[in-house]
Amino acid sequence: MKPAELSSTQETASSPKESRLAADGWTRVCQRLRAEFGEDVYTSWFARLELDRVVGGVAFCSVPTKFLKSWIQSHYSERLLPLVASEVSGVRSVVIDVRSGIRRSSPEIVVSASTVRQSPTSPSGEQAPATSAHWNNDDTALIGAPLDRRFTFDTFLIGDANRLAHAAALRVAAATASEPAQYNPLYIHAAVGLGKTHLVQAVAHAANASGQRTIYLTAEKFMYGFVSALRAHAAIAYKERLRSIDKLIIDDVQFLRGKSIPQEFCHTLNALIDAGKQVVIAADRPPSELDSLDDRMRSRLSGGLCVEMKCFDEPLRIKVVEARVAAARALQPSFEAPSAVVRYIASVIQTNGRDLDGAVNRLVAHATLSGAPLTVETAEMAIRDLVRVREPRRVKIEDIQKLVANHYNISRPDILSSRRTATVVRPRQIAMYLSKVLTLRSLPEIGRRFGGRDHTTVLHAVRKIENLAKADTSLSEELELLKRMLTEQ
Repeated sequence: MKPAELSSTQETASSPKESRLAADGWTRVCQRLRAEFGEDVYTSWFARLELDRVVGGVAFCSVPTKFLKSWIQSHYSERLLPLVASEVSGVRSVVIDVRSGIRRSSPEIVVSASTVRQSPTSPSGEQAPATSAHWNNDDTALIGAPLDRRFTFDTFLIGDANRLAHAAALRVAAATASEPAQYNPLYIHAAVGLGKTHLVQAVAHAANASGQRTIYLTAEKFMYGFVSALRAHAAIAYKERLRSIDKLIIDDVQFLRGKSIPQEFCHTLNALIDAGKQVVIAADRPPSELDSLDDRMRSRLSGGLCVEMKCFDEPLRIKVVEARVAAARALQPSFEAPSAVVRYIASVIQTNGRDLDGAVNRLVAHATLSGAPLTVETAEMAIRDLVRVREPRRVKIEDIQKLVANHYNISRPDILSSRRTATVVRPRQIAMYLSKVLTLRSLPEIGRRFGGRDHTTVLHAVRKIENLAKADTSLSEELELLKRMLTEQ
């Protein structure tokens, strides 16, 4: 993938039809990436890759962090270009850049997980720039990642899926520096597009407004700050400044990588928690699945309040769609979406807020470009490529252990123990086999989850159950039953 020179590219305005075709092509690219690499890889590396524009045969894409840009260019550039070229007409090269935290208003709805209201605007109608949580003292400065001014508690939509996380975040944000930290650390995890970034940035906004020393960092910003301090021979000062704040908020902690950075993160976290300072962490998975951190740190993260934000239920999806429609009407006064269309969108798109944003964007484009009134039938045609078959539930090793233990009338601690009785060994081997078949975890990782066993023990268990199932029909049927119970929605 060869970067294109913007200065040598003659930019021409794209027609609405060309823009719509490019957007449709990009949707197909995303679907093919998900199908080719799997949901976990897609969620980790491609979910936040966006197509900004196509100019002169160059597809200009963007990601929110330098880390994502570097990773995609290093590992997936050879596959990404042919995919984009095959689905987006006229594309000959792809350029990936880091999008700025400062964005201006546009005719489209801004794609975000939980935005409800329009962004603050200046007298000229431009969106107010995002702010960066920072504070200075003498010769050192601690500068956080940019904060989006839209992401406040006032604009966060609440439903059964996120009510507990919202209440905990609100309590943490309202606590003063002199109060003991009640939930420490507060660990919020959710899949892509469910509003976790909105929620932790809302904590940062509220804490900053109350005068507390608060900093919001993405994992990429944390890594960059530490490496820069090392190069400037100021690592000790950087760590001391980081540990002297009142609230530390780190987003996308699953992206922490390297040999020394996860250790420094652990030291900083321990120092802040031991000093009674509030720590808020957001990630796309629970602490037990953060493979870059050691067992002690995973246990420390789990020792606070760990809250999952689940997929939106239908009432919350309706709220989200109604909010997006209201924002669209503010930009396009002639746009109207009947309640039947709103309910239809909320019923068929069950993934996340970003897909709901995309659906409303398509409705706006259809209504404004064609001039035809929106009906359920026309909405169905407009969003047909966004509606996909529901994917099977993501199975966790802990769920497998609990189900197998219950099925064979033993306890989960029995499965994790060193007991070698027949009543425990067979269920343990079955649980290891199911963990290998139903999850993407490696043999060493599975062994670690089963009481710290060696990967050869897991491999032996998998092969033994496979061989027994071939000869024993009842065991084979039992395994299929357990698989269905684990993967059913």
